[in-house]
Amino acid sequence: MTDSPRPRYGRPASRPGPPRTPVTADDLALAVRLAVGLLRQVPAAAWAARAGSLEWDRWETVEHLSDDFFSYAVQLGPSVPPLDGEVPFVWESRRPGGPANAVHADRAAGPTGLLRVLEASGALLVAMVRTSPPRTRAHHVFGVSDPEGFAAMGIVEALVHTHDLACGLGLAWDPPAGLCSRVLARLFPGAPSSLEPWPTLLWSTGRAELPGHPRLTSWRWDGTPRE
Repeated sequence: MTDSPRPRYGRPASRPGPPRTPVTADDLALAVRLAVGLLRQVPAAAWAARAGSLEWDRWETVEHLSDDFFSYAVQLGPSVPPLDGEVPFVWESRRPGGPANAVHADRAAGPTGLLRVLEASGALLVAMVRTSPPRTRAHHVFGVSDPEGFAAMGIVEALVHTHDLACGLGLAWDPPAGLCSRVLARLFPGAPSSLEPWPTLLWSTGRAELPGHPRLTSWRWDGTPRE
């Protein structure tokens, strides 16, 4: 998921516009690569500070993002993916209020090791999206989705959490417009279609205002298979 606490509910209406371009494993690989590249610029002293508006520090937020990638990948993994619940790994917090993860990085490995965990977890999801038949269906808390849906979810996680992680550090984070447009069309079909895609994605995940659109206090994506 993309926030602390988990995103809340409230589905928008359908998004008008031209035919949708599918989200691909290559899109996800790009998002992971861009995120890891930016996060290598985070100063060593900044990892213990809070990540943007989240209640987690930057280290915990990267563990959470790694866990998102991992959890989406394993949902697609069984020969018959579960439709009624998560693959039963143990998700647990390391402190009260911390993210509940199955993935935790060895702190002795430092930020370099943390980002290797992130990159490896992202690669797992890329591989599962690339190799799973398009008709595969698997459980997500917001409803059953397909490999393209899990790719789009992973991209949103990567883009918005990298935004959280970069806040306050003076690091430029402006993901490609086409990438943002594709995940908006896949997961947020009711989002405004006439504004720039990256600010619209931030608005869709409760992180920004848009002209004529106040900041959202509740939101969710729609991972329902499109075909």
